[in-house]
Order: sequence, then C-alpha cells, then structure tokens
Amino acid sequence: MIRLGLIGDIGSGKSYAAKFFGYPVFNADLEVSKLYKNNRTCYNKIKKALYRNIISYPIRKEELSKAIISNNSNLKKIIDIVHPLIKIRMNKFLKKNSNKKIIILDIPLLLENKLNRKNDILIYVYAKKREVYKRLKKRKNFNLKLIKKFKKIQLSLEYKKKMSHFILKNDFTNKTLKKGIKQIIKKIL
Repeated sequence: MIRLGLIGDIGSGKSYAAKFFGYPVFNADLEVSKLYKNNRTCYNKIKKALYRNIISYPIRKEELSKAIISNNSNLKKIIDIVHPLIKIRMNKFLKKNSNKKIIILDIPLLLENKLNRKNDILIYVYAKKREVYKRLKKRKNFNLKLIKKFKKIQLSLEYKKKMSHFILKNDFTNKTLKKGIKQIIKKIL
C-alpha cells in the first residue's frame, strides 16, 4: 500500500484535492466532527477538561472555539484528548484498506503528530495566500484569532514544502487539480 500524505496551509484545499485522487481518503477533520457529534467518551473528557466552556452534547464547535480563544492551554487539552482517538480511527482505516494500492491521508497535523512514516509520499497542496484567505472568510465559522492559534502549533509552510515529494498547485478549479494529480500518480506508479 502506498500512503500519500496531503500537507499544506490551513484552507489550501487539502480535503478538496483529496476527493480527486480516486482512492480511499482518511479525512481527520471529518473524523473529529464525528467524534464531537457521536462519542460520549470524548465529550465527557472534554467537558471535564473545559468544564467552564462546554455546556452541551453533542459538542458544539462554537463552544470549543470560545474555549480555545479564552485560554492558551485549552487547545492543548483538546488535542491531548482528541488526537489519540483519531489515531485509533486512522489505524482502523489503514487496516480496512490494507489491500488498496494507494490511500490518502488528509490529516492537518500529519507531520506535527508524527503520523507519517518514512516511506510515505508527501504532497504539498499549494494555493495562493490571497485565494486561501478569501475562501477561509467564506466559512461560516471563520475566526482569524482561532486560525492564528492553529497556525502556531503547525510546522512552517517552508518546512512542509521542503519535506514534500510533490507540490500540487491548487487554483480551486477541478481541471488544474485533476491534471496535477494525474501527473503525480503517473510518477508514483
């Protein structure tokens, strides 16, 4: 099995690009959302750690956002609870898809959490900052303070680019992405 890890800036379109590869995708953000909606154990742990901020089940992202912005240590508390649960889900995904030729890992903190392996192929999804910012502003939960906090826990974009085997240019058109992905897959296989 060939593991392709998509890395890049927040809002660069990693999840958008992942859909076009045509292989199974592990989308960590989607899995986190599922945890917040359906996992009582996760809720209980987060509620205990952030008892002043978390009021309702399922966990609401607005409550988490306020918690993160109100106290610098809250993001770490959330990460310490959520990431081990995501790693378990990732391992189940890998086991389920072990017979696939290629799988896609769409995990925002892939390198930071050392979830990548030495032989993974890293693809840096590049988009112009202006385009990224324009798209982030359209998100219903857009919060610049929150984005800055997340960026602080990430490795630099220069480092991620340097670690990558390929750069996939994303101008947010299907045609460009499909062409870039086709070229990358051709080189890999």
